[in-house]
Parts: sequence; C-alpha cells; structure tokens
Amino acid sequence: MLPLRQFAAVSFSVAAFAVAALMPVSARACPFCSAPSLTLSEQFAQADSAVLVKWVGGKMPKDDEPGSTQYEVVDVARSPFKWVEKGYKLTLEHYRTGKKGSLALLLGSRTKGDLIEWGAPLDATETVYKYIVEAPEPKAAAEKRLPYYLKFLEHPDPILSADAYAEFAGAAYKDIVKLTDELPREKLRGWLVSPNIQATRLGLYGLMLGLCGEPADATLMEQKIVEDKEEYRFGINGVIGGYLLLTGEKGLDLIEKAKFSPTYQDKKVSFSESYAAMQALQFLWTDGKGRIRPERLKSSMRLLLDRPDLADLVIEHLARWKDWSLQERLMEIYGQEEYDTPSVKRAVIRFMIASTKDVPAGGGEAPPEHAVHGAKNIEQLRNKDPKMVNDAERFFFLY
Repeated sequence: MLPLRQFAAVSFSVAAFAVAALMPVSARACPFCSAPSLTLSEQFAQADSAVLVKWVGGKMPKDDEPGSTQYEVVDVARSPFKWVEKGYKLTLEHYRTGKKGSLALLLGSRTKGDLIEWGAPLDATETVYKYIVEAPEPKAAAEKRLPYYLKFLEHPDPILSADAYAEFAGAAYKDIVKLTDELPREKLRGWLVSPNIQATRLGLYGLMLGLCGEPADATLMEQKIVEDKEEYRFGINGVIGGYLLLTGEKGLDLIEKAKFSPTYQDKKVSFSESYAAMQALQFLWTDGKGRIRPERLKSSMRLLLDRPDLADLVIEHLARWKDWSLQERLMEIYGQEEYDTPSVKRAVIRFMIASTKDVPAGGGEAPPEHAVHGAKNIEQLRNKDPKMVNDAERFFFLY
C-alpha cells in the first residue's frame, strides 16, 4: 500500500513517470496522494516523553558556542520520570528565537539512566497540542482513526491541516471507501475549485468526491479535467479517478477524447495529462471493483498506443492486465520510426516474455495459443535484436 509531507517543486521527466508506472497503484496507500511521511501521532507515539513547554529565554550564540534556550514545562502528556512536571525548567543546546510565553511541543527519548534526549521543539498552540494528545493511536483501526482527522482537513491552522492530510495520504484506499457516508461533499466541491488549496491535495479530494458525489459533481469535475492548462497539474490523476468512479463508462468516453487523443479541441494534449489519465485507469483496474468492465478498460488503454511517447508505459500496463490480443499490433510497431526507441523495444520484448509465462499451473496441458505465439514472436525479435532480447530475458521479472 500507499512521513509530514512538505509541498516541494518537482521536476518531472519521462524517466520519473516510467518508474512510477511500473509500480501497481495498490502498492501505495492513498493512490493519488503525495508520498506519506511520519505523522504527528506517529512521532508522539514513539516518544518516551512528550511535553508542552513555553519559551523563557536563552543565550545568544557566541564565537564557537551555539548558545542555549530555556523552556518551562506547561503540561506533561507523557513521561517515565516524575521530575518532568509542570513548572520544570529545561535548557536545550542552540539558541532559538522566541517570545516569552510562546508554546512548543517537545518530544524526547529516554537514554541511559534518567536522561532524556529532547528533539527539536515544534512550534505549537494549545489547539495543536490538544489535537496531538487526543488523536487516536496509530495502531488503532483505520475506521476509528480516520474520522478524527477528517474534520481537520483544511483546518485554519496549517500544522493541523497538513497532518490530517498526511494521515489520509498514508491510509489504504479501502479504508477511505469506508468513510464514504461521512465525507463532506459540499466542502470537497469547494476545495476542488479553490485557488487557495495546495495542489498536492487535489488528488485526494477528487477521489473523495468521486466516492460521495452526485451527478452535479460529475459536471464540476469534468470542467476541472478539461481545463486548458499547459503546466503539470498535481492531483489531476485523482480528479480523473474520482470522476470515473462517479460516471463509469460514460465518463470514460470523455477521458478518451480529452486525454488519450493527441489533440483535444485543436490543442495538443500533454504527456502529463495523458499519463494522469493512464494512472486513473490503472486505479480503476486495481481498486474500481467492477465500476468499469475490464475489457472496456483494456480497449481504452490500447488507444494510447497511438501515442509513441507513452507506448512503453501502455505496453507495461497491458502486459500486467494480460491483454495478449495485442501481440500482432506490437510486432507491427516494433522498430517503426516513431517507436524505434530502446524503452519501447524492451517493453515489447518483455510483453512477449510475459505472455509465454501465462500458462496453467502444474503443466501437463498444451500451452495456450497466446504463449505459443509469444514464443514465436520472441524468436523473430531475437533475429532482429539479439542483444536486446538477451538482455530482456536476463533481467526479466513478472509484473
């Protein structure tokens, strides 16, 4: 399945997309969220001591000395030592600016004897502290944990909002589905079109709206999907995935026109937009529970073979989906000018190898037709590109 996420500018390349494409969507937690990191509840659970402190003062750095900062304990959430109590003053190395009375959360680990190694202070308010202390334990069942964080999504305090999103980014899709009846539909509609929402969260919100939405929401999502944008759009894959959950095969008709064709409304469809739609199809295949028929998903994915810049990724997906009907077409495009790249050639060869391995368990039966044709195709390709085929066989692994 798909530690606290910080929004970062990312330079996306075809290679980066290719690496992501080889990872099944279900191997992640939330399939359309940025990578999860350690949440506040996880940090809190791992700490031996957790206290709310206020800034008292400190010594400024001087020469080679880093200075120090003094704090006073305001409240003790957890500690194995009785001497860690309200009013206790502790001094940390390094000077940290602050105002008298400003609050911070300190997490510490017990070392030898009665010593505590304190981590860096986390600026906090009483609201943040209450949020952390009252949060369900990380080991609690998701159906008990996630409703707590649901109400903090887009909280005015950015610390709470970011951490609540982090909890969902690390949650399994099946657990998000269980919250369908509790999802804030009207808020999700507003967040999806708001210019103030962090772009990295749109994938989650699009997915959620697809779970709880109504026909009117499909129209709103469609408008978002077909927006004329030249830059890479974080989260559009989740919006497309949610849209397809809501609309099924009818919605897939639009996606094919707007994202899979080389052009839409006389404008070029970018690699990133088509790739995002491809990710949505993979999500439907893995987690859509029959919302769109498998054969319909296969036929839709096949359309992208007309996009040479995506062909290698498409072939990888269709091999994983065991669409062996594609063998003849792949033999036709192998080595054609637009497809004459190592990545496409490797993908074709790997596809053929995979087809020969899709045979009944136990043996004893005649190999299926696709396996026989796959073996013949491999030998034809070996005559054309012996080194390419040998390398592919050497490093082959099942999808």
